[in-house]
Amino acid sequence: METHKHTRKTIVRLLSSMGSAKEIQQYLKRFSQIDAKRFAVVKVGGAVLRDELADLTSSLTFLQQVGLTPIVLHGAGPQLDEELSAAGIEKQTVNGLRVTSPQALAILRKVFQQQNLKLVEALQTMDTRATSVPSGVFTSSYLDRDTYGLVGKVQSINLAPIEASLRAGSIPVIASLGETEEGQILNINADFAANELVRVLQPYKIVFLTGTGGLLDGEGQLIDSINLSTEYEHLMAQPWLNGGMRLKLEQIADLLANLPLTSSVSITRPSELAKELFTHKGSGTLVRRGEKVLTFNSWDGIDLVRMRTLIESSFGRTLVADYFERTQPRHVYVSENYRAAMILTEEDGLAYLDKFAVLDDAQGEGLGRAVWLVMREQNPQLFWRSRAGNPVNPFYDAECDGSLKQPRWKVYWYGMDGFDTIARCVAHCATRQPTLVD
Repeated sequence: METHKHTRKTIVRLLSSMGSAKEIQQYLKRFSQIDAKRFAVVKVGGAVLRDELADLTSSLTFLQQVGLTPIVLHGAGPQLDEELSAAGIEKQTVNGLRVTSPQALAILRKVFQQQNLKLVEALQTMDTRATSVPSGVFTSSYLDRDTYGLVGKVQSINLAPIEASLRAGSIPVIASLGETEEGQILNINADFAANELVRVLQPYKIVFLTGTGGLLDGEGQLIDSINLSTEYEHLMAQPWLNGGMRLKLEQIADLLANLPLTSSVSITRPSELAKELFTHKGSGTLVRRGEKVLTFNSWDGIDLVRMRTLIESSFGRTLVADYFERTQPRHVYVSENYRAAMILTEEDGLAYLDKFAVLDDAQGEGLGRAVWLVMREQNPQLFWRSRAGNPVNPFYDAECDGSLKQPRWKVYWYGMDGFDTIARCVAHCATRQPTLVD
């Protein structure tokens, strides 16, 4: 199939601005082993269709060119508001849902079909196979006719149109319109429609494409990953978590509770979709059910065989034979499936981070960061060292209060007061015996 020059440029641009070739290959391999139906459901908000159509079509085209077929579901909220107000119909919402009269439904149906075709045609212009699925997926009943009018709740899902599209290697573009058994069209909230679709398909990835590009914290900074097992309660208790975001997080937690542990939700912007899917660092907010982090104060209760395997596969080097005999831990933090761990010892009365091991696939999940956060809460002071050129150093640079370069090592610390204490840390790191063999 001949690729347009601009499409090839898109691929080159996306790949070069992303992570290492090794990472990209790793994700590609993982995704391509998944049954097509289970790769990804991508939920596109109406504002994204309006403002970021070119980025959206480039990113979806890229996925098709690397052999992946996402299932796309879109809303059309802002477009509908505009058309309704032009028709002199006042917008009415109850509990955040749009009350839909027969007049409003006629406009809604037209707007949804227009938006659906707009995306399908934009994809086809780039030689990307896409199929319009404006209806026929969501069999619905009235949510509450007296309160909401022609608004539906999903009763069942008909996968036939989606499967036919996937068999042809074509991206199904689905509008969130439902219909009753009798064929009456109903308006369905696009987030609810996406949730129901996800429950049935059990996809590996669920992607919400938004203009904000992720969830923001109290300072307006992007939260890069959330491990629900260790962070959900804490996040829900934050005063800065506003109503809309709180609802989104509750919905996501609810969604992931019914999916395999491997599934995850990404919230990102269209231009960053490939980066979010194919790199460890990602681009938006990645949410996983995640793993609990277990805490120990000695080797008792820890599976040392699994711990050794984790450390050796994480560093790609051999741990000295008597490591566990010669190392007296102060605290050990390990994720329940032994995919990330931190071992702290006590040196000169100060906590020292001896090992921070994270398996390759867990890096992309933010699991290392989740373990770090649990550790950080319990240890107000810490120092450690890392080899020059260690890929985790940028993370350390962001987390430390200060660092010092030595010929082979970089020494890091946080929470230390006074030059004397720091000098002791530096001296210790300079003479400490390595426990990993090349």
